[in-house]
Amino acid sequence: MSALRKLALFGAAAIGLAAAAVGALYALDRAYPPPLPARLAVSTEVLDRDGALLRAYATPDGYWRLDTRLDQVDPQFVKMLIAYEDKRFFDHDGVDPLALLRAARQFAGNGRIVSGGSTLSMQLARLIEPRESRSFDSKLLQVLRALQIERRLSKSEILERYLTLAPYGGNLEGVRAASLAYFGKEPRRLTVPEAALLVALPQLPERRRPDRNRDTAQAARDRVLERMVTAGVLNEREAAHAATEPVAKARLALPALAAHVADVGLRKAPSEIRHKLTLKKSVQQGLETVAADAAAKLGPRISVAMVLADSLNGEILGEVGSADYFDGGRSGWIDMTRAVRSPGSTLKPFIYGLAMEQGLVAQETLIEDRPADFGGYRPRNFDMTYQGDVSVRQALQLSLNVPAIRLLDAVGPARLTARFRQAGVAPVLPKGEAPGLAIGLGGVGVSLRDLVQLYTGLANGGKARTLLDGTETAPIQNSGGTVLDERATWQIADILSGVKPPEGAARRGIAYKTGTSYGYRDAWSVGFDGRYVLGVWVGRADAGSVPGISGYTTAAPILFEGFAKSGLAAVPLPRAPAGAFHTTRADLPVTQERFSPAPDGLVAITATEPPPQIVFPPDGAHVDLAAASNAATPLVLKLQGGRAPFRWLANGKPLEEPTRRRTATWQPDGTGYSTLTVIDAAGRAASVKVFVE
Repeated sequence: MSALRKLALFGAAAIGLAAAAVGALYALDRAYPPPLPARLAVSTEVLDRDGALLRAYATPDGYWRLDTRLDQVDPQFVKMLIAYEDKRFFDHDGVDPLALLRAARQFAGNGRIVSGGSTLSMQLARLIEPRESRSFDSKLLQVLRALQIERRLSKSEILERYLTLAPYGGNLEGVRAASLAYFGKEPRRLTVPEAALLVALPQLPERRRPDRNRDTAQAARDRVLERMVTAGVLNEREAAHAATEPVAKARLALPALAAHVADVGLRKAPSEIRHKLTLKKSVQQGLETVAADAAAKLGPRISVAMVLADSLNGEILGEVGSADYFDGGRSGWIDMTRAVRSPGSTLKPFIYGLAMEQGLVAQETLIEDRPADFGGYRPRNFDMTYQGDVSVRQALQLSLNVPAIRLLDAVGPARLTARFRQAGVAPVLPKGEAPGLAIGLGGVGVSLRDLVQLYTGLANGGKARTLLDGTETAPIQNSGGTVLDERATWQIADILSGVKPPEGAARRGIAYKTGTSYGYRDAWSVGFDGRYVLGVWVGRADAGSVPGISGYTTAAPILFEGFAKSGLAAVPLPRAPAGAFHTTRADLPVTQERFSPAPDGLVAITATEPPPQIVFPPDGAHVDLAAASNAATPLVLKLQGGRAPFRWLANGKPLEEPTRRRTATWQPDGTGYSTLTVIDAAGRAASVKVFVE
């Protein structure tokens, strides 16, 4: 037989054997597939608006195992890992024959396994199907599994799974958990010595733990640095400099921010592994620090809750449900941002705003602060004293109770609560009871989130925004509900911006209001600048009394500290809108010089005629003056009812002297929304809002 024929027969036999081997491997692969789940069991993550980790939850088996993508890891670390563990990773199909041959020679020469010759694919096989011993059979199983893995996953997917499952000591698995625990940061930008340590740890994770065996960890890291010089990944100078850096000596806690809102997200979507919130990590950290420090000073059973929101879109940037989630003495697991409590005096600005919107008062209108009886309801001031005649501005800044109830009696509690509902907030009243005057002093239930939502209207030209935190299960159309008109909103913000900051607090250009509930159970402070709203609650979760707390002395300092530690740049309060102005007392119309008190001190209507009603233009009308033959033609105003004489106002500004006629004229000074108000001799008012085109 010729040599050529022998060669041909040998080749055919070799091909046949190879085909048989491949066929056998394929059959084995189908009969014995690898335990390769489509999705790894990883820790649930809660992320901030920018993707930063706020909080992680351990897996059911108690491990910190964070899902890892290659774009979350420093490329230099990946390069060092491959050079150290599997330098031909991108060239083989799961098994590196040269590495196995080297391992076999070492085994033959030493009688034991010196190096396993394992590729990263083989190491991943061991991680997903742990073996009890380093036997020859287990090594063969790894080879099979590595080949199977390579058929099912791309090289990038293999790397990502390895980086997610690699052991790093204790209950840390994966490079992200290790980087956060040992360096306090994500592994996106590792230093050279940090990367070298993370390459060294998975081989002997318990023996090399830097928090327990620092010298061993440093020696292992330095060997990696030496290998990187040999592999050409680092130069000698880089490696020498990295070797001078000490290794981490303690294990840090993983981020644990925003506990309460994170729990809400998990309850609503328990199957999701990533929950992205509207919160901003730096803001959340600042608020949690402020809350914890304040609670520590206040006492062991007192807690603090805070909500900071963007009034432009309603997104919550920081939310603290309690000073310490794990503090049983403070019932820290209770989310006090959602608990319904008495708001004290924090609703007063909306009472004054409604009165201004209706033209009943201006900032300099005089109003009585004297004992009064409102059908058996006798409100008293917080300090049990009375100021006599004060301006509306002073009454709100001093948070006097009697003037607020006088105005609420005039505008009507039902109208106030209707505005709250229009803004998306439903106050909680005793079952079966209609809104009464007591709601002006806290006789109604609201939550801290409710208050902040209402105050977004004061920071946003009267349009309140529904608060959003990212846990919503359905899209929300957040166009905003009107709580006050734009001009009244500006007047209230102007008054509140003049409230003196608490002692020791730096001025920040914010407007704010405080409140204290009956029995010293709740202390509140809510403030805003031209964009952000921050609300603070202080008290006991069990509604117990805390003698001595108050909105001004207890909650307000926390409010100012919260704004300072939020890291947000202050936004100036807006300028006065068209038609809004600060009138001196000398320039007030006669009907606004003094809020019409009855002789007995009550705000009472004694007229027998029906109250005034504007019949033209109707409320919500669009007036197209430009379409008239003469653009300068004034608009005719008509009313019914009421007692003459009548005072007309446009956007709070008197149109003319009081008149006994039931018609008047108004020349708009521009396009847009305007509020027209008429006040009769009995002090009763009616208003309509029109849009001038």
